[in-house]
Amino acid sequence: MMISILALIGVTVLISYKGIQDRLFFNKNEFHIGSIQSGEKFRMFSSGFLHVDFQHLFFNMFTLYLFAPYVVHHFSNSYFFLLYFGSLLSGSLLTLYFHNKEYHYRAVGASGAVTGIIYSAILIEPHIYMYGFIPGYVFGFLYLLASIYGMKTKRDNIGHVAHFGGAIGGFLITLIREPQIFAEQTLTVAALLVPIVILFFLEKTNRL
Repeated sequence: MMISILALIGVTVLISYKGIQDRLFFNKNEFHIGSIQSGEKFRMFSSGFLHVDFQHLFFNMFTLYLFAPYVVHHFSNSYFFLLYFGSLLSGSLLTLYFHNKEYHYRAVGASGAVTGIIYSAILIEPHIYMYGFIPGYVFGFLYLLASIYGMKTKRDNIGHVAHFGGAIGGFLITLIREPQIFAEQTLTVAALLVPIVILFFLEKTNRL
């Protein structure tokens, strides 16, 4: 069960290390609006294997390590990868939508994919506790609220918008597979929707 998760983490660590050490490699694979619009669609996936520094890398991979086992155990290895890469793609697509007129916009990180896994894990195991005392749905809520702050300040190269796109991807893919969660975990579903709704409200009113 853990082999697939550790393999994914290992590949991400190796590619991220290469990117941190090799700026040319980093630039050729990061999420860059102008390059993607010019036809380099692979960046929508390759950027998910890059990180701005080792702290960013550790946080994403440690979070993945904590939440991914719930998804693999409940579904399967193949569905875990579907969720992961589906969330990565949805995070990239939302970022492309929000920043499509910003030619020079750049971002990296597995945050979208990891957030999708977080959302899926919380939906299927709502009684998860992070660090022994933080309810999983509270962690997910705070994680996305922190992303809103990151989007407003824009002080780094981290793909904060991708957090929301990934959350939407993980949310929908899981609920399509397990529609009974709507009835069984209505409060959890509603709580996880709140920060997503906040994001779109802020975008609609041009407050971001």
